[in-house]
Amino acid sequence: MEKSFASSAPANQRAVKKSLMKRVDVEQEDEMRAEYDFSELKGRVRGKYVERYRAGTNLVLLDPDVAAVFPDGQAVNEALRLLMKVAKT
Repeated sequence: MEKSFASSAPANQRAVKKSLMKRVDVEQEDEMRAEYDFSELKGRVRGKYVERYRAGTNLVLLDPDVAAVFPDGQAVNEALRLLMKVAKT
C-alpha cells in the first residue's frame, strides 16, 4: 500500500502569489497632493535637534595622513591608550 501526500491548498495558489509579486511600473506624479499643504505648519526650525545629536555622538574624523597610518579603529584606540599611559608617567 503506497501513501500519497497532497496539499490542501488550491493548485493555483503559487501562480496567484507570483502575479501579486510582479513589479508594476506606475508613472509617479511630480506634484504632492493638495492635502499635504506644508504652508500651514507653524514653528518649523531647521536643525532643531542638531546640538542634541552632536552631544550624543563621539565620532572623530582623522586627517588623511593620520588615517593612513592606522588600519582600523581598534589600532587608533590602542595608540591613544598607549599615549594616555605615557602622559600619566
